[in-house]
Amino acid sequence: MDIYSLLTFMRDVDASDLHISPNSPPIFRVNGELIRTKMKPLTPENTHMLVYDLMNDEQRKNYEEELEVDFSSEFKGLGRFRVNIFTGYFGDTAVLRAISDEILDYDKLGLPEIVKDLVGRDKGLILITGPTGSGKTTTMTTLVSYINKKYRRHIITIEDPVEFIHQSEKSLINHREVGTNTHSFKKALRSALREDPDIIVVGEMRDLETTALAITAAETGHVVFGTLHTTSATQTIERVIDQYPPDQQSQIRLMISESLLLVISQVLLKKRDGGRVAAFEIMVGIPAVSNLIREAKTYQLSSILQTNANMGMITMEQSVTNLYNEDVIDKLEFDKYISKYNN
Repeated sequence: MDIYSLLTFMRDVDASDLHISPNSPPIFRVNGELIRTKMKPLTPENTHMLVYDLMNDEQRKNYEEELEVDFSSEFKGLGRFRVNIFTGYFGDTAVLRAISDEILDYDKLGLPEIVKDLVGRDKGLILITGPTGSGKTTTMTTLVSYINKKYRRHIITIEDPVEFIHQSEKSLINHREVGTNTHSFKKALRSALREDPDIIVVGEMRDLETTALAITAAETGHVVFGTLHTTSATQTIERVIDQYPPDQQSQIRLMISESLLLVISQVLLKKRDGGRVAAFEIMVGIPAVSNLIREAKTYQLSSILQTNANMGMITMEQSVTNLYNEDVIDKLEFDKYISKYNN
């Protein structure tokens, strides 16, 4: 058993993830569910050989020093994969996620038309949020591709690792990978401000300094895209503000209220006929939203979303209900999500 045959099988069954763990057969995630194969369990020696075959010398050195490493890799005929390797209790362990080489057409994404206008603005903050595996990368890639085809912009992406590689069309796109082309998000973001960008894509706003730099960039004449692991528009704003010390939160509320263009929160749900579909919560930075953020009344944001459908806004509960009413998801999936949402 080698890594190439496992990745070939992964592509054949349309799995999103491959898990390689000692004392377990290879496990694949298909349509959000873990599928245990009938392959023989891997020994610690097997997994050591498999994971070390994935790494180059520098990645092996980093792994042995840090006991974990994250990178992307391309396999001829199979495409690109995001790779995370870590040392588990029983030995070397890896998770590989398939990176689609096809960009979803904007009109198939399911976002309202107003998003097209917002991504074409000259400055502001756009946040794409959701749990791991919710399709944030797909949404981000689709929006960057739309801009690339329509606008003349200089786009700098800062990712860990770089997933989809865009070819410049109307726009000029430069990719930077943390750990390979730059030492950190914050260093790359600080440098980007001196590189004549129109749009900066921050793969993840992980810490206070990165968040602060992103918001400052959005205020000073750039469009900044960022991602967070939050599950609603309200939680997203609160998470950003809570990164700051209490004595700075009033000022950051003001900065966000003035720079926020859009929050897209999303989850993936099982479709009735197989596959998965995204449900979205959309919040647009209209004056009513800005006022509530500035006045520390984020708990009222949900009501703004419910009453401004004409602006393209929608709550997650409304989005999931629409998918159920349109017969895209079944009642079991609807009840499962609504129960989780209400709890």
